[in-house]
Amino acid sequence: MRGENARKTTRARALRKVENEAEEALWHELRGRRLNGYKFVRQHPIGFYFADFACREANLVVEVDGSQHIGSGTDRYRDETMNRNGWSVLRFWHADVLRDRRGILEMIVAAVDGRLSDKSISVEAKFLPAFKSIER
Repeated sequence: MRGENARKTTRARALRKVENEAEEALWHELRGRRLNGYKFVRQHPIGFYFADFACREANLVVEVDGSQHIGSGTDRYRDETMNRNGWSVLRFWHADVLRDRRGILEMIVAAVDGRLSDKSISVEAKFLPAFKSIER
């Protein structure tokens, strides 16, 4: 590895070491193609950001947020950046991952299967599909 890739890899490895309880629980369900055979990775670099979890096959980012993310303008910009780069973003609250993991996993499966396609924002989750390029 050289240059920027080496720095991103080092940063991603450091981020993996400080996961919280909800991220750890969700990773247990996503790792090793355990969720319907889809491969997820942790702390995947996308531009300047690192996605908590990403499924490259479906271009889906899954984020687990704590209360510090409520109303975050930074998160809005981060989501827009990921969307512009072709990634759909699915955000869940830390507490909901711990309380309703089965429901969270069902929503992730719906997203990777393509059954979630429209923007959706609720108290429990947020789904922001990737921007579609306009063909002329």
